Amino acid sequence: MSSNLITLRVWGDNACFTRPEMKVERVSYDIMTPSSARAILEAIFWKPQMRWKVKQIDLLKPIQWESVRRNEVGAIVSTRNLLTAMNTGSGNLGMFIEEERQQRAGLFLKDVAYTIHAECELTEKAGLGDNLSKYLEMFKRRASKGQCFSQPYLGCREFSAFFELIAEDDLLPKPVQETKELGWMLYDLDYSDNASPKPLFFRASIVNGSMKVPSIDSMEVRS
Repeated sequence: MSSNLITLRVWGDNACFTRPEMKVERVSYDIMTPSSARAILEAIFWKPQMRWKVKQIDLLKPIQWESVRRNEVGAIVSTRNLLTAMNTGSGNLGMFIEEERQQRAGLFLKDVAYTIHAECELTEKAGLGDNLSKYLEMFKRRASKGQCFSQPYLGCREFSAFFELIAEDDLLPKPVQETKELGWMLYDLDYSDNASPKPLFFRASIVNGSMKVPSIDSMEVRS
């Protein structure tokens, strides 16, 4: 076992890891995406001097679906109005929700639970006094106490995630015995180009309840 590997069990009543190809209705992937797993880890602990690399996600409960209709706002504040307000000090930034409300259907996951396997590594912003052991101990201390900087969520902010640190000497939760090809899945967003974030994808599959996550610099990850 790698010395900087952590395992975290997360669960919740509902989840929605939205497929980007669905333009109107929200439809979830079958399992948590690597970017969603990273966001949960960062909600517990993160520093600019470190980054999380998700290695594997285990499926702890059978995949169950739930169709829900809900109200959403179908517009955002105009960029032109925002720039005018910034330049002049006044402007119309209001929005009448009753006029912009839309009812949309969503296909969500229900009664979900996963185990996240991840590693921590230093970034180019790390200094001489920074080391992985220090950050890992800070994460473990916070996770074991249930502490977080922001509430972790399962894809959408309304679906709160509960979490529990799995110690090195604890038995890992047993994944469900399911094998399934998932096709192309969103890996993460690449912010190396300052112009705009670039989505990255990889071909995902669940084998005996586990989804392996390739390294971001591997040939399996494509833009």
